Amino acid sequence: MSVQRVFKYVAEARPVFKALNSVFLIYKPAHLRFNRMRDTIIQNLCRDLNDMKTRPPLKYVVIEGQTDINLKVHVRDSFADHPLVVGPRYQPNDFRLAATKNMHEDVSGIIVCGLNKGNRIVHMLKESKCVRFYRVAGLLGQATDNYFHTGKIVEKSKYTHVKRGHIDKICTSMQSSHQRKMFDLCGVDIQSQAAYELALQGPLRPTDRSIPLLYTIKCVDFSPPHFALEIVCTQEYDMYLKTIVHDLGMALRTNATCVQIQCIQDGLFNKKHALLTKHWTLEHIMDNMQMCRAIIDQNPKVLRQENPALVEYDGDTKVRPTIYE
Repeated sequence: MSVQRVFKYVAEARPVFKALNSVFLIYKPAHLRFNRMRDTIIQNLCRDLNDMKTRPPLKYVVIEGQTDINLKVHVRDSFADHPLVVGPRYQPNDFRLAATKNMHEDVSGIIVCGLNKGNRIVHMLKESKCVRFYRVAGLLGQATDNYFHTGKIVEKSKYTHVKRGHIDKICTSMQSSHQRKMFDLCGVDIQSQAAYELALQGPLRPTDRSIPLLYTIKCVDFSPPHFALEIVCTQEYDMYLKTIVHDLGMALRTNATCVQIQCIQDGLFNKKHALLTKHWTLEHIMDNMQMCRAIIDQNPKVLRQENPALVEYDGDTKVRPTIYE
């Protein structure tokens, strides 16, 4: 038996503010700092809430007149609580916003954010160590001091000898070495029976939150000198992904520099669910919170992981990981 949802249209800001207690998904463009992104979202929420009907100023009682005759009692608005005196009703300090990943300004892609009580869900998602899918673009033939195309070029080399098959071979070798590292982090010998039983369960989550782990890396586009990689990993950071591109270039006997890092999926959420910059408004964030809540309700185990292996979730979200293909 399906439960029919009831929608209520409100004009007051107070019930809307109380409903801002969940997670939502946004798409952060490149060259935008995380703190600037956070301030923009909170300022937009304050602006939209203050444009709605807010509570009136508090009242106070005034007794006027002479003491030897009948006194008059008046109830007036308190100027000490007027918005022109104390400022708008909703201010940035009223919001608490957190994210599952503090994304660097060089990285673009989706971010799962939590607002107010939604920070608890963000913390649970962090503890679950969900995998993230990245599309990393590189440039052959040059190296920079910060492993990104915005840095100073320190070396140039030829790349005409590099073929698609060479990149695929190196990617396979890098993936195998990281899979061996996955068993080392579990504290088992790769030649033991325990390692065999763990391998049957599939890829494993790392126990240490400070160590990144790569599950899959493959070349999805090759147009010399440009190429693109699809990387599936967890607990990663921007320099870790840039170093992968640099090490790939060294293994190819040339140089390679990262030119783009884009996060296309974070756990159960992908970029088709994310809000663009023009949609960072109260109305779109409320709709996105409802959609994210429905995805989490269909997959409650994503908040409390009981299996050390990465499992495929059920449901109608159609955003299941593809690391087993």
